[in-house]
Amino acid sequence: MSEAASARDRLTADRAAGPGLGPGPGLGPLEPMLRAWLPAQRWFAGKGRAIGRLRSISAAELLPPGSSPGLLHLLLDVDGDCYQLLLGIRPSPLPPALAPALIGRAEQGPYAGQSVYEGLGDPRLASLLLERLRSPGTLGPLRFDRDPAAVIPEAPAPRPLSGEQTNSSLIYGDSYILKVFRRVGPGVNPDLELPRALAAAGCARVPAPVAWYEAELPGSEPLTLGVLQPYLRGSDDGWQLALHRLRTGADFTSEAYALGRATAEVHSALAGALPTLALGPEQTARLAAGMTARLAATAREVPALRPYEAGLRGAFDALAAARGTGVRAQRIHGDLHLGQTLRTADGSWALIDFEGEPARPLADRRRPEPAVRDIAGILRSFDYAARSHRPFAPAWADACRAAFCEGYARTTGRDPREDPVLLRAYETDKAVYEARYESRHRPDWLHVPMAAIRRLSEPQRPPSHRTLPLIPGSATPHPKPPRRPLA
Repeated sequence: MSEAASARDRLTADRAAGPGLGPGPGLGPLEPMLRAWLPAQRWFAGKGRAIGRLRSISAAELLPPGSSPGLLHLLLDVDGDCYQLLLGIRPSPLPPALAPALIGRAEQGPYAGQSVYEGLGDPRLASLLLERLRSPGTLGPLRFDRDPAAVIPEAPAPRPLSGEQTNSSLIYGDSYILKVFRRVGPGVNPDLELPRALAAAGCARVPAPVAWYEAELPGSEPLTLGVLQPYLRGSDDGWQLALHRLRTGADFTSEAYALGRATAEVHSALAGALPTLALGPEQTARLAAGMTARLAATAREVPALRPYEAGLRGAFDALAAARGTGVRAQRIHGDLHLGQTLRTADGSWALIDFEGEPARPLADRRRPEPAVRDIAGILRSFDYAARSHRPFAPAWADACRAAFCEGYARTTGRDPREDPVLLRAYETDKAVYEARYESRHRPDWLHVPMAAIRRLSEPQRPPSHRTLPLIPGSATPHPKPPRRPLA
C-alpha cells in the first residue's frame, strides 16, 4: 500500500484539522511568516499593499500528525479573498533542493523547530496529491473525486509548470497535469465545469478532466481546488508558435483558420450542452453600460487613454442603440487568447484554461455571454503578436484575423464580421482592459493596446463583414482546410 493510501486509512475526519489550526481566526506562529511570504507570490492578487485580515478558514493535515515531512492544507481568508495553500513541514534545515521553497521557521507551537515551506515544491509531497486523486474519498473538509471511467496509473515524481501567474500546476511524467487553484471561491470553477460538459458532448478540442478535489465548508457551495487533466505531450503553445512564425517570416494563416474552426466547435458544443439565452434590448443596454463604466474607470487610471475616451465610447453607444438584434449569450471560454491554445502533436488545436479572468468574481465568470467576446480576445492576440515583432507586421495580423474569422464562419455559418457593432464593442472593451493591465503590470507594453485604442476610437466606416480583410488574393473563405477532420 502506498504512503498516501495508508495515511488515508489512518487519518480520520476528527484528526483532519491541524493542531491549533482549526477553523477560526488563529494561525498561531504561522501568521507572521505567511504575512511576509504571501505578497511575494506571483498568484497573490494583493501585491503592493499590506495584508490586513489574515485568518484560517480550514486546515487539514494530509498525512498523519507527526509524519516527516508533513503536508498541511490551508484555506485562508486574506482581506476577504480565499486562498489555498499546501505547506510542507520538515525538521530544519531544509535539504538544499528545497531551500528556495522555504517560507519560515516555526519558533513555537506545534511545529516548533521545524521549517515551513511551499509543499508543491517538494516532489514527494506533490506526489501525494495524485495518490489522493487516484483513490477518491474525503479528508476533513476536502473531497477527492474522479471520472469513474478514467484509469489513473501511478506516475513519476511531478515537476512544476513554470511561468504561471494565477495558479500553480504540476506535470506528472508526460501523462497528466494538475492545476491547483490559488484564489478560490464558492461554486464549481469553470475550468472543471466546462471541460466536463464538453467531454460529455463529445467535443475533443479540450482535455477532459479525469479527477478533481474540492472543499466542502458549512453554509457554502463546494470550492473547486484542483483539476487533473491529460497532459498534451509535444504540443506547441499558440502564442509561442505565432511568435516563431513571425520571427522566421513564415505564414500563419492556415493555423489561424484551423484555430477559428476549433473555437467554433467549442462554442457550438457549449451552446448545445448548457443553457443559452437571447439578450433583449434592456440587457444589451446594460452590457454596453458596463463597458462604458469600465472605460471611464480606466481613463481615470491611465492618462494616455483620456484623449480617446469619447471616440471609444462611441462603440458602446452604438451597441446600446442596436436594439432588437437578438444577441445570443452562452457559456464561453471567457479569457481566450493565443496563450490559451495548444497545437497538438497531430497538428490539431486544443483550447485550455477555462477558468476565465481570475480577477472577476466566480459568479460573473459562470454567466452566459456573447461568443464574440472570445473571438475578440483572439483577434486582439494576433495584434499583440504582430506588435511584439520588430518591425511591426500589420499585414500578418490582418491576414491572421481574417483567416480566423473565416474558419469560424466555415464551421458555424456565422461570420463574426457580419455584426461589426458587436465585434467592435468587444474589441474595444478588450483593448481598454489591456491598457489597464499593462499600465499596472507591464508599462513597457502599454503601446500595444494604445495602438488599438487609437484605431478603435476613429469614426467607423459603414458596416461590412469585410471590415477585416480576407486572405490576400482570395474573395472566398480561406481555401486551406484544417490539419485534420473535425473532431
